[in-house]
Amino acid sequence: MNQKHCKRCGNSFVTGISYQIYCSAECREEATKEKISERYAIVKRKKRAKNLKTCRSCPTKLSVYNEDSICSTCAIDPDIVSKTLRELKGMSNGKPISDES
Repeated sequence: MNQKHCKRCGNSFVTGISYQIYCSAECREEATKEKISERYAIVKRKKRAKNLKTCRSCPTKLSVYNEDSICSTCAIDPDIVSKTLRELKGMSNGKPISDES
């Protein structure tokens, strides 16, 4: 009989088998599921890394996690930015803000 610590949960257990590393079938099954999940995540990351994307409007490289086809800079509407800047400029000059919409 051999006293060991479970590789997954850390509990002590007694075994007559020299190569046993888990205290129970449940720990063994959970450890197997965790290993499969880790391998899947690694494969998924490698696949995403192969699919480098660039913005369709400019040469900016997009994150592999970005589901959009354009970068955040290109996604900003320049008309809205211009209108907001005009409004801010008017506020700083003491003029009332007119509603141009």
